[in-house]
Amino acid sequence: MFGLIGNFGPWELALILIIVLIIVGPGKLPQVGQSLGKAIQSFRKAKEDELDELEEKTEK
Repeated sequence: MFGLIGNFGPWELALILIIVLIIVGPGKLPQVGQSLGKAIQSFRKAKEDELDELEEKTEK
């Protein structure tokens, strides 16, 4: 399914984190993490709302 992505090992993750740190900078890193967390939380809530709505429709 994700053939282009492959497996991430510890070295690949470290490299990605270093690149993000260089691009964003250490001062803005907490803000980026916070906004990423909010985006993931919003996505999960929207997914659960859609699943609940789908369950209500199938029960009728």
